[in-house]
Amino acid sequence: MKLKIGVDLGSTAIKTVIAQEGEVLWRGRTNTAPGQEEHALRLIGSGLRALGFAMDAVAGIAVTGYGKKLFADASVRVDEIGANAAGLFRLSGGAARTIINIGGQDLKVLRLDENGRVADFRMNDKCAAGTGRFFELAARLLDTPLGGFGTLSRRACQDLELNSTCVVFAESEMVSLLSRGTPREEIIAALHRSVARRAARLLWRDAPGPVWLDGGPARNAGLVEALEDQLMTEIRVLEEPQHTVAYGATLALAE
Repeated sequence: MKLKIGVDLGSTAIKTVIAQEGEVLWRGRTNTAPGQEEHALRLIGSGLRALGFAMDAVAGIAVTGYGKKLFADASVRVDEIGANAAGLFRLSGGAARTIINIGGQDLKVLRLDENGRVADFRMNDKCAAGTGRFFELAARLLDTPLGGFGTLSRRACQDLELNSTCVVFAESEMVSLLSRGTPREEIIAALHRSVARRAARLLWRDAPGPVWLDGGPARNAGLVEALEDQLMTEIRVLEEPQHTVAYGATLALAE
């Protein structure tokens, strides 16, 4: 069977998945930069070389994400929300019904039917607060790697809250807290609670659980715990949550 390649051209990262008969053989990512198609093709080349295949072993390339129109050689272009639903439904073994996806520039919630199709969705993309870029900004501001956010937030002892709903004001609020000597772990924990509240406001009251968290920020254990506290339900995360959409795009080639 030939290989199927999915490319998610996101606002902050390009993710690529190489699959065969629905099984993920290789994953790769790189930061988004001008010349997205060239960067994606380099990723694909790296994956094929790692697997010992040439381009003639590829059945097609499915492209999704914000930059999907910039990839001229795509076999098919796939809607990002549909790819997210299809990918997570398949990878969860058909268990997923509610998804929170935190991307680089937006936050989406999806409701799936028993067949994995999108029954409803909501999106908050009016402000970067609550998105991947918001976490990146906080990491630079706090001079703390994103990978350490989960561990640090567990050390927080206060119930500090970030009240701003706009990323510009939230940044100013964090700077003010730092200038007053507030520990980084308290600010990070407050950031997690703020994003969890934003996601909770988008969810339906009768959203079926468990809830699946998707996207790069899903690797942040502190955010997962804040969402569980806010929603009072189990939050599940795939092993590689940032590649779900790219994998879902490969399923369009099977169709």
